[in-house]
Amino acid sequence: MKVRLATYLRNWVSLVGAMIALISLFMIVFLFVVTVFLGKGGVYLGLVTYILLPGIMISGLILIPVGMILQARKERRLKRVEEPGWPRVDLNNPKHRNAFFTFSAFTAIFLLMSAVGSYKAFHFTETVQFCGKLCHTVMKPEYTAYQRSPHARVVCVECHVGPGADWYVRSKLSGLYQVYATLANSYPRPIPTPIKSLRPAREVCEQCHWPQKFYAYKLRLETHYLPDDKNTRWDIQLIMKIGAKHPALGLREGIHWHINPDVKIEYIATDKQREEIPWVRYTNLKTKETIVYQDKDNPLNPKEISKLEVRTMDCMDCHNRPSHDFQPPSKFINTAMTAGRIPTTLPNLKAVALDLCAKEYPSTQAALKAISDGINDYYKKNYPEIYAKKKALIAKAIKGLQGAFSHNIFPEMKVRWSVHPNNLGHLESKGCFRCHNGTHVSDKGRVIGRDCNLCHTIIAQGKPGKMEEAPIDGALEFKHPVDIDEEWKESFCNDCHTGLNP
Repeated sequence: MKVRLATYLRNWVSLVGAMIALISLFMIVFLFVVTVFLGKGGVYLGLVTYILLPGIMISGLILIPVGMILQARKERRLKRVEEPGWPRVDLNNPKHRNAFFTFSAFTAIFLLMSAVGSYKAFHFTETVQFCGKLCHTVMKPEYTAYQRSPHARVVCVECHVGPGADWYVRSKLSGLYQVYATLANSYPRPIPTPIKSLRPAREVCEQCHWPQKFYAYKLRLETHYLPDDKNTRWDIQLIMKIGAKHPALGLREGIHWHINPDVKIEYIATDKQREEIPWVRYTNLKTKETIVYQDKDNPLNPKEISKLEVRTMDCMDCHNRPSHDFQPPSKFINTAMTAGRIPTTLPNLKAVALDLCAKEYPSTQAALKAISDGINDYYKKNYPEIYAKKKALIAKAIKGLQGAFSHNIFPEMKVRWSVHPNNLGHLESKGCFRCHNGTHVSDKGRVIGRDCNLCHTIIAQGKPGKMEEAPIDGALEFKHPVDIDEEWKESFCNDCHTGLNP
């Protein structure tokens, strides 16, 4: 049977569109089979199969009627055909009937494939690989930190999008600009924390974490190494007051009292990262008692208060780096030493490692080379005997520090601990001291205290084998590993601890 194309299909635009659509369709089916039945694939193959090729196929399909319209106009302009009326479909006419059923069959197949493709595309854009690997340079810091976080098995969209169609649409619209910024190489470095565009924590975090199910006290062990000749180890054991002393008392006291359902804590921040908080309001929802605290060193006037956002405190105000925590060198070096990835027997290694991590490098490759050269040069110059006899140990130190560095500092994106402060604590950033600094006072003289024992008590501290221990149900006064007299009582930890201290 001889196949004849409709008159208006006999033009190059329609024919090119048909070829593009058919080739794209074949490639989609082929790659779909490869992905589903052969188990082959990856983030970029998914991008091509479910997003790029369908877009090209639809473009080809659009060209077919465009070419027909252009051809029809050409025919009318050359007076080759009469002005057409409304199209007529006569199913008693074999040509019309064949064309109708052919069109219907192809339309049904196309709609079915579109439905399957849309479903696959939707799930593909919801995967961790799509979020973290597609733009591997841009999102490498966040993806790397996420993989090593407690939420490594929680899909990105569970927190960044959450349930609900409105937030899904909002996230995809935001994603369009992100795609443009990536292609145009105009994205910021580092990527800012999306503080304002995140869903409320009670809509996301509390899908898994119940406020009513917090545990009581928790034992926390910390190991530090001093930057001295022996890399002296200093341990500290704390009882963290997560909730009340007894679980039956719930959130009546302890750290998580701040989100007690009977209490409402509001604050005003004067900076984008919410690190400067000069105004706090406490409301007892049962008794209706309200207390307003103002930072006496930086008070707000009524006009400023009326213009600034009053935010209700939630999980994210303290747990602001739940999955993307970029640790400071002081912490990730301590961790690597404790785990044995960095040896503690090389003299002054902690000090050398801190100095190398303090510098800013143009790229990760340059940083890793500087770490290797720096450690080798130091021991070659200052400890030639160790350099000659313990090269394997030095190589282990280099590898351990390079690994720890590459998991927390990303020169290409200008990501380091100082640009993304972690408010869970008060050592390298203000954290708790944003409010608990002793200067927030009410009009009746009540003060938001800065007593260490409000959140934790120290039960042991010191060098291993020579630990000072508290009596049962007792607490120790903090003892600074390095003698700085009483200065630690007068200043805040982060005034000295910049991430490059023990």
